[in-house]
Amino acid sequence: MPLAASALLCLVIAVSDGDTLTARCGDRRPVKVRIAAIDAPERRQAFGDRARAALLRLCLRQAAQLRTVARDDYGRTVAHVRCAGQDVAGAQVGAGLAWVYAPRSRPDARLAALQRQAQARRAGLWSQARPQAPWEYRRRARR
Repeated sequence: MPLAASALLCLVIAVSDGDTLTARCGDRRPVKVRIAAIDAPERRQAFGDRARAALLRLCLRQAAQLRTVARDDYGRTVAHVRCAGQDVAGAQVGAGLAWVYAPRSRPDARLAALQRQAQARRAGLWSQARPQAPWEYRRRARR
């Protein structure tokens, strides 16, 4: 698939958690990237370390195509990401290592279908009796 006009080709140099990485794009400063449309468990949450490990395997020291969609409240670039030709959001959701997350828009139908499949297979975090969404975990942690 050719790069979209607004896509950046970068090298992933670090992975923070299951939905956030740092990439170097050419001679620019490293950029912190939040993967669009998903929310992975926090590191201290069940499956948080597994989600991070999966993203490390998929992206660390790999070429990544970033298609920027926004900047979040923390100053991170929010982007659709492909590592080694694979859609990262789809890989994480399909493996049961992230939720589909679309707080300001409708969920992506393809990602929603992958999440339903992961739930049906009881893959990853869906193997738990009552998995807690990361946004709920963060909300409760703030109390």
